[in-house]
Amino acid sequence: MMKQIAYLLAIILALSSCEKFLEENPTDRQSVADSYNNITDLYLNAVAARYHDVGGKTNSCGLQGTGRGIYDLNTFTTDEAIMPTRGADWYDGGLWQHLFLHDWNGLDPIGDTWNYLFKAIIGCNDGLEHISLYASLHPGEDVSAFDAEVRALRAMFYFYAMDLYGRAPIFSSSEPKLEELGLCSRSEVTRFIVSELQDAVPLLANDMSNLPGEYYGRMTQSVANFLLAKVALNSEIYFDDDWTDASRPNGKEIRWNVDGKDMNAWEATITFCNRIKDRGYTLENEFAANFLIHNEYSKENIFTIPMDKNLFDNQFIYLFRSRHYNHASALGLNGENGASATVEALRAFGLKESLDDFSDTDPRFFASYYFGQVYDLSGNPVLLDDGTELIYEPWAVALDVSNTKYEKTAGARMKKYEVDPNGTKDGCQSDNDIVLFRYADVLLMECEATVRNGGNGDDIMAQVRDRAGAPAIPATLQNILDERLRELAWEGWRRNDLIRFDRFTASYTDRPALPHEQETHYTIVFPIPGEVIWLKDGQKQNPGY
Repeated sequence: MMKQIAYLLAIILALSSCEKFLEENPTDRQSVADSYNNITDLYLNAVAARYHDVGGKTNSCGLQGTGRGIYDLNTFTTDEAIMPTRGADWYDGGLWQHLFLHDWNGLDPIGDTWNYLFKAIIGCNDGLEHISLYASLHPGEDVSAFDAEVRALRAMFYFYAMDLYGRAPIFSSSEPKLEELGLCSRSEVTRFIVSELQDAVPLLANDMSNLPGEYYGRMTQSVANFLLAKVALNSEIYFDDDWTDASRPNGKEIRWNVDGKDMNAWEATITFCNRIKDRGYTLENEFAANFLIHNEYSKENIFTIPMDKNLFDNQFIYLFRSRHYNHASALGLNGENGASATVEALRAFGLKESLDDFSDTDPRFFASYYFGQVYDLSGNPVLLDDGTELIYEPWAVALDVSNTKYEKTAGARMKKYEVDPNGTKDGCQSDNDIVLFRYADVLLMECEATVRNGGNGDDIMAQVRDRAGAPAIPATLQNILDERLRELAWEGWRRNDLIRFDRFTASYTDRPALPHEQETHYTIVFPIPGEVIWLKDGQKQNPGY
């Protein structure tokens, strides 16, 4: 029976969709009564159906895999990645330039991503209402684990909303009334997320979510603990309700109650990381093993979006979006010749401009980027239309490379996931599960929290670097920030990291800081969509917009 449920979960995951804020469409054509008449139906319709919002197949939907959504807001607004304008390609009304420059008032992805997240939250509320009703009608059946799972899933969607927008409405109805839609402060939303996750953890399964089986792709104790660690690590940001006043609370003074013990934010981070460590997660022997075509059995991946071209509609467009057309074609796929590494990313990896000496280049660069001459799967060099060899020029990257010698070839391109030669939809549907949370990040969070709390994190960071074949370096805060870029490039965490290290509003190559941005830090959250502000009289926009 559980195998059948797992398979049905896979089918439901394939039904990824995304509608506007406050719209909720039925997930199937069954009547409500028929959808919740026994424990199996309750699970499928109130719990499993809620996971269809984790992945996506259309713009702005899903936690990763699609474009113009959470991933792009967290990546192309930073010093990690850039979408150069290439003549007629990738201008898109100035979207990608505006994202990179932090000039994003009115950009569609900001409103569309809000709509996606609150569509998912409303779906979770609907599931919780049916779980509660079922419990009242069947007092002899324990559905507390279902309730905990959906609450934890909802808390994850709230985490992304709070991280992106700062303030958000907290409501528990699938049909919220106007008075429920007032924006709560960032600290209120953070406390709600923490409370929901901590209440849920004891009732969640202690299985590994990345492994095929009953809990594949689901919210488990380790997934929830990862989120708690991430919130604790960012406590100075998330408990700051006035982020424009050039001050923030001190993590050593922010108090957390974990299992009845009082501790500061950094101690709490370490505690949550140790929970994950105690569950048995460990680093893979090879960095690249986490991103293989069949990466379901990684010892390191904690939470993934399950991918199977024969079962799921979820898409992963990032390789497709980055590779040159001829490069993708030589792999039997397709490409859009876009996303590239920034100059700052190249420097973090220790790449020399001459490209003739790689002795100081971090080994993960070769696993994360295509650069220089590239080859097809048989080892033949990829050619341009004129018959010359395709050579990516990493250091020629710029915000606009139109009408330059390297208009089509500037930039090191995304390589991190193994090519699935049998991928469908131009290679956007492959069998590599999309990695959201992994153990290397846990170690780096633990390392950072240790250092921020006054300890020595050298041995912790050395574990990550040893696995990569990189020499040990001191675990200073600057080295930790650079290490996070080297280890987690293309994984959607750079904006979160830069904000925590007070670097998000700094100037860097091709991105001068906006007027007053460095003094007020107003761009560390995105503007609340206008229609949400207008829902209630007197509701104010985030400062600076």
